[in-house]
Amino acid sequence: MTRLAVTPAGRGLRGRLTVPSDKSIAHRALLLGAIAEGTTTVRGFQGGRDNRATMAACRALGVAIEERAETLTIAGRGFDGLRAPRADIDCENSGTTMRLLTGILAGCPFASRLVGDASLLRRPMRRVIEPLARMGASITSEPGDGRAPLRIEGRELLGATHALAVASAQVKSALLLAGLQAAGATRVREPTRSRDHTERLLRAFGAALRSEDLWVEIDGPQRLRGATIALPGDFSSAAFLVVAAAILPGSELRLAGVGINPTRTGLLDVLTAMGAAIEVVPEAGGAEPVGTLIVRHRRLHATRVAGDLLVRSIDEFPILCIAAACAEGTTEIRDAAELRIKESDRVAVMAEMLRDLGVAVEELPDGLVITGAPSLGGARIDPRGDHRIAMAGAVAGLVGAAPVVIDDPDCAEVSFPGFYATLARAAGV
Repeated sequence: MTRLAVTPAGRGLRGRLTVPSDKSIAHRALLLGAIAEGTTTVRGFQGGRDNRATMAACRALGVAIEERAETLTIAGRGFDGLRAPRADIDCENSGTTMRLLTGILAGCPFASRLVGDASLLRRPMRRVIEPLARMGASITSEPGDGRAPLRIEGRELLGATHALAVASAQVKSALLLAGLQAAGATRVREPTRSRDHTERLLRAFGAALRSEDLWVEIDGPQRLRGATIALPGDFSSAAFLVVAAAILPGSELRLAGVGINPTRTGLLDVLTAMGAAIEVVPEAGGAEPVGTLIVRHRRLHATRVAGDLLVRSIDEFPILCIAAACAEGTTEIRDAAELRIKESDRVAVMAEMLRDLGVAVEELPDGLVITGAPSLGGARIDPRGDHRIAMAGAVAGLVGAAPVVIDDPDCAEVSFPGFYATLARAAGV
């Protein structure tokens, strides 16, 4: 196993940087391009491992995709152009790939089997299996407990109304993708609003749908037409640099071309409530709002994160914990039980990491109570193969008083290729 030691920075983060293209939007652009009629062009594709799993899945379904530099050209032939895969479709570590594909394949006239790595095979899929079954889908969990591998026998679907118990952009997206093929209306209501990338992209591909506050509805069947999609920088990747710059004295960092969709930027609201100095300068964008983030150091203080604010910062939980550990006072993070079934149990793993760093933390069933420390100590971190845990550990090493050693640091490549080099460049090391 490889290890990486991250040492404290000698100065703040400075300069103008870009971050990898948005992973969530890239997944959706690939899949919508695959089921659209005509050519789709995706610009700014930088392809971490999760996105490449989705691209491989599309190719396994007979979709021709050409990649040149950071531009993808997808030759879509509609749902009718999809072909039965010759082998299992390997979703690797990507829950988004598996859940969204399930929605697409549920209505296709052939059988398929979705598999993944050991981490993905532990994650719950019943939340997407059961609502799709109400639309007539035939999806079997081979272990029998709602986990993958999944066997899908495609069949004709009927629209249905779904009231989700937990807000989930992945489940909502799977149902909308199934709804494109279903007869009648498919309506999805969430308890709080999740990210709306699928709705925005569906409209860019010519779909007609209705949405308001906590619900979205689509009539089927519908055909999509090819589109040109420019991928913004991934806010969830930018978050690690934003928090590091906010914490480190002497920082003044500019991150250009970052997606600032309000359903994704809860962390900015949290950090602002903690006293951070962050300026957002809007830029010209397409289906998604884009901007430059200007971050300067300012001492942070504690806050409370729960409800809608937690949903809008769900992927940023690990780095939010590092911000709380460096803030004055006690921060409470609640309503995060969903994070116990991500790539790792992020609540438990972050509690362990913070204790190892010398931070006082109370673990709750749905979150953490974190009391800020004067400085973070050194530690050895096992991220359990979770890219966001590994990157949070690297920021802890950079902003703390002693080195942090990360086991299996390469798991960060899933979402942020070259993360450690980018962090070191910003720190001038």
